[in-house]
Amino acid sequence: MGLLLCLVLNPKLLFAECYFSSIGQKAFIDYWINGNMLTKDIATQIYTTLKQPQLKYLTQDDFKPVLRELLANHPGLEFLQSTPEFQERYAETVIYRIYYYINRSGNGRLTLRELKRGNIIDAMLHADEEEDINKVLRYFSYEHFYVIYCKFWELDTDHDFLIDKENLIRYGNHALTYRIVDRIFSQVPRRFTSKVEGKMGYEDFVYFILSEEDKSSEPSLEYWFKCIDLDGNGVLTRNELQFFYEEQLHRMECMAQEPVLFEDILCQIIDMIGPEDESYITLRDLKGGKLSGSVFNILFNLNKFMAFETRDPFLIRQERENPTLTEWDRFAHREYIRLSMEEDVEDASNGSAEVWDESLEAPF
Repeated sequence: MGLLLCLVLNPKLLFAECYFSSIGQKAFIDYWINGNMLTKDIATQIYTTLKQPQLKYLTQDDFKPVLRELLANHPGLEFLQSTPEFQERYAETVIYRIYYYINRSGNGRLTLRELKRGNIIDAMLHADEEEDINKVLRYFSYEHFYVIYCKFWELDTDHDFLIDKENLIRYGNHALTYRIVDRIFSQVPRRFTSKVEGKMGYEDFVYFILSEEDKSSEPSLEYWFKCIDLDGNGVLTRNELQFFYEEQLHRMECMAQEPVLFEDILCQIIDMIGPEDESYITLRDLKGGKLSGSVFNILFNLNKFMAFETRDPFLIRQERENPTLTEWDRFAHREYIRLSMEEDVEDASNGSAEVWDESLEAPF
């Protein structure tokens, strides 16, 4: 793969040429031996090698050299070498995904403990061994990046790399309620990194879409729990659930669908979660249930609520055939196929097979 991953994952290749392309042989050997690196586990080797000496955690920037080497050497990403802008976007997206799942404190400071508890090392090893980068579903899949970036681009109508409430309300064919979008933009689940008032940046969108499209994951459950917990007291009460469901009920009535009354919905939610105390729901209750993600869909995503009520036999069969795939994996696969088909149609109509544009035009 590259210098850094070779270095930390393959000590046997100590004298390989790739080690000395950017550092001296003696300096490397001194660093490796004097630091007792050979006696440390892989996670500690990676952590020690990547982090800045004066810090006790990894920053997002610390992963950039790894991604540069990956993009420069992985055969599955060779086609991106002529488009450095999209190489950069791919690298950013991979890093954001890593921090979304592994940096559970959400402070941007990845500790050794978090690194050991996460699955990034296995993903690195997988990427090192697998020539088809799209088979590396955890973090590194190009197809997953493509889906995230295209979904962002579809919403970012003026292409200033920022989206506002009116942009986000169009997500998923207007699937979300105004109330949940307001909560997202109140920055309760996560403070935006865009630094522009009332605007969500690309990193913020990555956290949103990962939370929205896989509500079975713990980071997603935490994200949406904070949104619904209006008073921030750590429990979801009847009134809070009803506040969000009211808009869903109104939308059903506007669409001439038979409305499901809140009392019935509340009973259904209690049955789905099985909380320790039926008068409120805690985050622990949600993390202990298999249908917790569907509860959030009931409250603020009408399209997914309806899909859950009808339970599409095709989707059920898909889940049974590939039980190891996450909700995100299935979503990304479906969306990539859709986007590719749209791109093929557009290329045919334009008489061109060119995918990327040098000026960061839409990538499809």
